[in-house]
Amino acid sequence: MSHQETDISRRQFLGKAAAAGLMIAPGVMLYKVAQARAPEMPASSSNRWGMLIDTSKCATGCSDCVTACQTENGWGGENSNEVHSAPTQQAHWIRKVKLTDKQTGHVQSLPLMCQHCENPPCVDVCPTGASMKRADGIVLVDKHICIGCRYCMMACPYKARSFIHEELHNQIPYAPRGKGTVESCTMCVQRVDNNGTPACVEACNSEGHKAMYFGDLNDPSSDISKRLKEYGATEIRADLELNTGVRYQGI
Repeated sequence: MSHQETDISRRQFLGKAAAAGLMIAPGVMLYKVAQARAPEMPASSSNRWGMLIDTSKCATGCSDCVTACQTENGWGGENSNEVHSAPTQQAHWIRKVKLTDKQTGHVQSLPLMCQHCENPPCVDVCPTGASMKRADGIVLVDKHICIGCRYCMMACPYKARSFIHEELHNQIPYAPRGKGTVESCTMCVQRVDNNGTPACVEACNSEGHKAMYFGDLNDPSSDISKRLKEYGATEIRADLELNTGVRYQGI
């Protein structure tokens, strides 16, 4: 291809990007671009879906929430080539972490996943708009336009995103994945859009642990809102002022 043809192609691409509102300029917060996509989704800003986790009821060694997420969304399965990657490179939509108080030695166990921030850093740094926040607060990745740059992984203060290094097999249609793309917890959006509950929350409750709650943070009559009002909760890295959709009690 000649230099002239290359230049024309570049101008055409930038022209289309500008028309779509994706042109990057100093000071532009790209999550605003992603928010403009929200009306295309089955979501409403009247809702703000969130989760509340009571760490006092989250047992060390229990991984019911992780197993449920794997089963529901098809990551980390034995039939996937992901098993050939190093443990640190395998996908983890949700993982159990241990918190230790260095002064007292007190140990806590809690599940950590995408925190579904109101002002998500991952969305802000994404150059293509693949990282996006729906009107109802759920943060997602559009695998069709994710270029695997991993800027979002570097921006996430919770290390909640994974990059897929291997070819994948036996995928679940409602949870598309792909080599060379980034993924993370979707709050089981396929369930939420059908008036359901995330798999992790359902599994935790079905086992009688009742350490996880899900609901509409905008609805004062919802169980999660009532518990937050009565007992309060903590954001992980509240100093970042991200207004996370996932809150924790007992930390």
